[in-house]
Amino acid sequence: MTEPLPTATAAPRRSRTGARRTGTLAAAAVLALLVSVVPAHADGIRDRQWELGAMHTEQAWQTTRGKGITVAVLDTGVDGSHPDLAGQVLPGNDLVGFGAGRGSRDWARHGTAMAGIIAGHGHGAGDRAGVLGIAPEARILPVRVILESTDPARKQARETKGGALAAGIRWAADNGADVINLSLGDDSASAHPEPAEDAAIQYALGKGAAVVASAGNGGDQGDHISYPAAYPGVIAVAAVDKNGTHASFSTRRWYATVSAPGVDVVIADPDRKYYEGWGTSAASAFVSGAVALVRSANRGLTPAQIKKLLEDTARSAPDGGRDDARGYGMIDPAAALAAAARLKPAALRSQSAASGSTYFGGGPDKPVAAKDPADWLVPLSAGGGVLLLGAGVALWRSTRVRTPREWL
Repeated sequence: MTEPLPTATAAPRRSRTGARRTGTLAAAAVLALLVSVVPAHADGIRDRQWELGAMHTEQAWQTTRGKGITVAVLDTGVDGSHPDLAGQVLPGNDLVGFGAGRGSRDWARHGTAMAGIIAGHGHGAGDRAGVLGIAPEARILPVRVILESTDPARKQARETKGGALAAGIRWAADNGADVINLSLGDDSASAHPEPAEDAAIQYALGKGAAVVASAGNGGDQGDHISYPAAYPGVIAVAAVDKNGTHASFSTRRWYATVSAPGVDVVIADPDRKYYEGWGTSAASAFVSGAVALVRSANRGLTPAQIKKLLEDTARSAPDGGRDDARGYGMIDPAAALAAAARLKPAALRSQSAASGSTYFGGGPDKPVAAKDPADWLVPLSAGGGVLLLGAGVALWRSTRVRTPREWL
């Protein structure tokens, strides 16, 4: 029997924190999901996955469903025993090493939700129940780099595990990841690029792994720059609603590559219930699933080719072809697959933010607020940075009442 799915009634935003960096630049995590609790029939869950139609998945699946591709999910952990993910989750790595464990409500909620969006295959007769992901035949490589907001150990993680994200990216690249999903980021007013993370991303790109990240959930709080979305080579994803309209919470910045569903998205939870959530976390996961499809059918394409392919085939492009709110438009896996078949593989190439070439493009659509750090290459003092979850927008939503900024 399938568990209840909450309706879209708002649930309060809560914050999540990750690990504090010592003597490095800030880089906090940004996620977003959760809603309230109203029963719904099991067969209504698939009907509520509006994003499957919006992303033309049936057309894309005529070519591939992601078989042979590994997507690393760097997050709070993934429940590989969930019925919608059973058999898809590979042995992973826990780079935090403490905190809540399996069976606790403080473990793997966000990561499981992201994995379901990427590679959920449903369950039950004909796999018709539960959540269906964008690449249901892809494999998930879980890498735990942050703790859930409710985990009592998160303060300890913040103080002692500041390098988990950079280490996790490198580990994923060395252990077979074709795509690396980063549904997290720091968009605090003091956010700075972290050299170790930048280097890790360039390392992953150089090994052929595409890197996808949330654009940020600070759209109604100043549109501050979010990392890792702003690092060179990253496919940064903004969020849109069912009508393809930019979600007000989604950060508007020059690094936005494409947009994807991020409002009223159905997510799976380790408690075997389903929820409707929101955020650029979900949007990032949808694009990671789309990239998995492209890679499955076109193994030789480089991360740079894939990024350009997504830009060129996005639909409902903004006036002028691109803007900071939606990037080049809504992701279209079917169109990307069709175009990819005409491409020839190129040489791998990655580029660090510190390489000296253009990094921030033409700048934002509107003037940057005074609080935005202009001197983004100036490192913070020792102990002043927060890792992937320390100072972004709050994550879990249920009312419009704001809580202190702590995650995206």
